[in-house]
Amino acid sequence: MTTVWTWQYDHYDPQRERLVEALCTLGNGRFATRGAAPETDAGPVHYPGTYAAGCYDRLTSQVSGHRVENEDMVNLPNWIPLRYRCVPEDGAPGEWLTPDDPSMRHSRITLDMRTGTLTRRMLFQDGHGRRLGVTHTRLVHMGDPYLAAQRTVFHAYGWRGAIEVESLLDGNVTNAGVARYRDLDGRHLTAHRAGVERDGIAWISCRTATSGIDVAVAARTLTRPLVPATISCTDTGTAQKFTLPIARGRPARVVKSAALYSSYDRPTGDPLQHAIDHVTRPLSFGALLTSHRAAWRRLWDQAELQVPGEAGRILRFHLFHVLQTLSPHTAELDAGVPARGLHGEAYRGHVFWDELFVLPYMTLHFPEVARALLMYRHRRLPAALAAAREAGGRGEMYPWQSAGSGREETQALHLNPRSGRWLPDHSHLQRHVGSAIALNAWRYGLATGDMGFAHGPGAELFLEIARYWAEAAAYDAGLQRYRIRGVLGPDEYHDAYPDASAPGIDDNAYTNVTAAWVLARALALLAELPDTRRVELSGQLGLDGAELERWEDISRRLHVPFHQGVISQFEGYGNLAELDWDAYRARYPDIRRLDRILEAEGDTVNRYQASKQADTLMLGYLFRPPDLRALFARLGHRLDDDTWNATVSFYMRRTSHGSTLSSLVHGWILARGQGPDAWSHYEEALRSDVNDVQGGTTAEGIHLGAMAGTVDLVERGITGLEAGPDALRIDPVPLREVPHLSFTLCYRGHRGVRLRLLPGRLGVTVPASPEGPLKLILPGERHVDVAAGEQHWFHL
Repeated sequence: MTTVWTWQYDHYDPQRERLVEALCTLGNGRFATRGAAPETDAGPVHYPGTYAAGCYDRLTSQVSGHRVENEDMVNLPNWIPLRYRCVPEDGAPGEWLTPDDPSMRHSRITLDMRTGTLTRRMLFQDGHGRRLGVTHTRLVHMGDPYLAAQRTVFHAYGWRGAIEVESLLDGNVTNAGVARYRDLDGRHLTAHRAGVERDGIAWISCRTATSGIDVAVAARTLTRPLVPATISCTDTGTAQKFTLPIARGRPARVVKSAALYSSYDRPTGDPLQHAIDHVTRPLSFGALLTSHRAAWRRLWDQAELQVPGEAGRILRFHLFHVLQTLSPHTAELDAGVPARGLHGEAYRGHVFWDELFVLPYMTLHFPEVARALLMYRHRRLPAALAAAREAGGRGEMYPWQSAGSGREETQALHLNPRSGRWLPDHSHLQRHVGSAIALNAWRYGLATGDMGFAHGPGAELFLEIARYWAEAAAYDAGLQRYRIRGVLGPDEYHDAYPDASAPGIDDNAYTNVTAAWVLARALALLAELPDTRRVELSGQLGLDGAELERWEDISRRLHVPFHQGVISQFEGYGNLAELDWDAYRARYPDIRRLDRILEAEGDTVNRYQASKQADTLMLGYLFRPPDLRALFARLGHRLDDDTWNATVSFYMRRTSHGSTLSSLVHGWILARGQGPDAWSHYEEALRSDVNDVQGGTTAEGIHLGAMAGTVDLVERGITGLEAGPDALRIDPVPLREVPHLSFTLCYRGHRGVRLRLLPGRLGVTVPASPEGPLKLILPGERHVDVAAGEQHWFHL
């Protein structure tokens, strides 16, 4: 259940508890803790987890006779555990209580998005009618990126006596949150030490097994009334036991403050000493809550989006999780965009191309964070250059899955849970991730005017990605065009031709068209650079006239296949067999993962015209119609409305939407084209995580790209907002389900610009600043200015 600012669950259901834990995660951009109950241990029902951005470790496992390496975002020591049991005056101590205890009569979980707090209320009643009310309130501090806290209040009803409480730190944790990875080694933490200082501060330190990152957690537990603690320690954890008097009207309170540090932090130092020092001088929980709320209030001022109805509530929920994963603190880190947030261990915490769906929002709201995320890629430029050289090419070959080092982290095998078989994984052949990085860098430069980035790291990224595409393209004399062979497109279903002995498909339209765009844009960027920088970069990269002429030629003659009057997803796609979609929908309740269904039947999706997710149609998501037409014209093709509409219709009927991003892209394209089914696709993307439409995947971590993408669809898709070098272009499309909306954005030095979209009207408010007027291009190529400190309304 949701209200305007809260996300609430009014009863306890062990079947959905892991989903609730993921959706109730709290974070501050530096680290996050899943919304598990503090009474619980990791197991089939519950999975506590704490993850820090950029904290990875690599282990080797034996799977089906193969050595498999995996680098994982590490599950860190668990700071939240709190156990308790009742000790009545007239009876023996009861059992340790948990949400799974049969004596629990009521449960309510409330996530307050305005203040970034999680409250869990439970009521227990024993066989003698004695009741215990328990309220946990948790925060991961948005103002202090090292700190988290949890307050527990106990109320006795119909009895008096004591509450026996144990406050624990647990370092005996593993990465075990995803069933598909059960055969992989998940014990990343070693060299444990634990102890309790004389002032009652418990601590635990450890080190990641391979990456050698030192991690320390210190926790201070304070009780009201104040009572002494009994202390016990092992190498991997601590326990502090308190016995608190309790009676009706005399509640007992326990406050646990925890600090998390690692050797990954700056400035460098001893993580353990930093953590102990941090919790030695904690404020009261009330003071922490006040400063935490103030930090969230400031964040919402930059991020708030107003959309009416249920869609608006879910969009705020999505924004909340985006901001917990990528906050202003992220700007200080060397971290990318984890596709599943800091909310779980799916995809092993890796960085994919999902940033293509996330950075547009960050660029328009938190440009410093967007820059930092691009710098994560730039710092891994040497690894991308080395990967290209190893593959016999040049330039930057960015990995499909990235983590700490920047090397390719895509697994060699993946498990089909439907058949139970481990299968070769060829998804590392998705080379189009480089084009996504280039596109994000270009958009960032347009929206911010950050010439320091655009002419510095951005230019290096762009030119080396262009060089990679030029090297990957081979000339075909028969076609008199260049071809890019042996890749995978965004679709991911088709990793080979039917009965082929080698993986990969040829001339994926999305890959080739975006590669052509990168090459053309790189040439334009080089021409725009100041003379001294152009000479410097050309010398640094060894660019000469002959190479640049080749880039120009390839950018105009990359092969784009067509069949039956539509753009082919790849060369030969039109020759594949048609799938009996009706039959499969009748046989299976959910065919999103059609590839797994067919493999379990002894078949392969490689034989069919079936796509997992938007592939060719991604072109319509990335480029406005006139830009896409110009891009195809540069390649020697006429892309008129009839051809594009036929292409959209063709793939709409052949896509199973096995990714949460797919419905988002389809919804965007239909919304911009005024298609009648736009809202149904958008609504599926909107509800994909909150309803867990993929049947269990959200419990392993939210889908950050889909969450950010749904917000971006409203802010850029519906409004037609596009940041250009000289002006903001706005070209709204009416969508009945979103009759009005408003949001703020940043554009080239203007911060806090507010746009209000009403039926037939657009309001623009530009805060007072030293900047000049905000320049806009409205429908009909109408150029208007709004001066700083002014508000204007325009008829559309």
